[in-house]
Amino acid sequence: MREGSLEAPTRHPIPWRDDGYYDAEAIDAELRRVFDICHTCRRCFNLCDAFPRLFDLIDESETGELDSVDSKDFKPVVDACTLCDMCFMTKCPYVPPHAFDIDFPHLMLRYRAAEFRRGDRALVDRELARTDRNGRIGTRLSGIANWATRRDNGLARPLIEALARIDRKAEIPPFAPTPAVVAPAVAPCAVNRAAPAFGQRRAVLYATCFGNYNDHRPLAAARAVLAHNGVETVVRHPACCGMPKLENGDLEGVAAAAGQVAADLLPLVDEGFDVIAVVPSCALMLKFEWPLILPDDDRIRRLAEASFDVAEYVVDLKKRHGLVDGLTPLEGGISVHLACHARAQNIGAKAAEMLRLIPDTEIAIVERCSGHGGKWGMMKDHFATACKVGRPAARRQKESGAAHRCSECPLAGIHLEQLIAGEGAGEDRLRQPHPIELLAESYGLAF
Repeated sequence: MREGSLEAPTRHPIPWRDDGYYDAEAIDAELRRVFDICHTCRRCFNLCDAFPRLFDLIDESETGELDSVDSKDFKPVVDACTLCDMCFMTKCPYVPPHAFDIDFPHLMLRYRAAEFRRGDRALVDRELARTDRNGRIGTRLSGIANWATRRDNGLARPLIEALARIDRKAEIPPFAPTPAVVAPAVAPCAVNRAAPAFGQRRAVLYATCFGNYNDHRPLAAARAVLAHNGVETVVRHPACCGMPKLENGDLEGVAAAAGQVAADLLPLVDEGFDVIAVVPSCALMLKFEWPLILPDDDRIRRLAEASFDVAEYVVDLKKRHGLVDGLTPLEGGISVHLACHARAQNIGAKAAEMLRLIPDTEIAIVERCSGHGGKWGMMKDHFATACKVGRPAARRQKESGAAHRCSECPLAGIHLEQLIAGEGAGEDRLRQPHPIELLAESYGLAF
């Protein structure tokens, strides 16, 4: 048998409706099978902290092999996985169709799904995953919420840490005063009817929880760039994509969210609209995770086929129709962090490709994990690890000397900027713009 495979990796549908999927003995047997293969390979030693934890667990055991490791000690390994998919997409030579059939992230997901079904997932994890409810409350009370979550708030942050387990040193994204669907920042744009794509492309921008409740600027910049290039857009946010619930193993909750979003967006798809997500994690859910969770649902398949990451869409627009002239150099160059969930979409480095459309501007690519991993990196149990994992990427951004630092993932950008500025308390709300914002800036567009 040859090692690895020259074929593209494939993934199996997730049989979450089958009782056998949650069987504790079956899960333990599969963990031991996969962990033993990982132990003999160790190619993923420098990815997330799950693999160093696993290898240390084995190396420090009585025999130095998996047979002397107690199954109860597997949980820290599972908890360290951020579901970034980088081991599956970029490192593991044994993913299907290889006979070893390794899908490490989805095995960690199965373990968590069994925990969730038993009621063993922490209450705070369940409540933080209710992002639409939290966003509605946060926007209505944005003044109080943003005051309380500042890193330099010595009164509120220790209390938040005690109640919600969010590390007091972690930067928490502020809430916008109103949701994006009614915010002036994303009011209808004047479409350039002389642009190449006018009359050919229409798109619905899926606002995502972050774009709807926290930061409207990437969404507004995307609308401005697309309108300038003749693409008519509408904005919708029927529900969260379910990524926070996926992290918890709440697959039924993810399926419900997928159905709700599909019911809202598919009528637009039927009218000829493309679907664009500005946050790569949400694009990954629409395009890849939902079809594996609901493989027999034709609505989900059709929505996946119509969905794009925003940088992917702009590059496609350029290739098919051309872009309007007028992009101007951004002095000092750009350092762009490629998010793990953008890389996991297997579309290539589309953010970098998009930014290279800006003339006479040096682009430095950072292709290392930020360490944040969604809500995972803010938690007291994981913040130190998130900082350790993310420091190499932050260091590369800083050492690039670029005048503009950006990230495809808004949470990664916040975390990287905090690592560059220092991890302690600070009064500034940190962020990195999305690459689409820099493209809008290059055009001189107001957003």
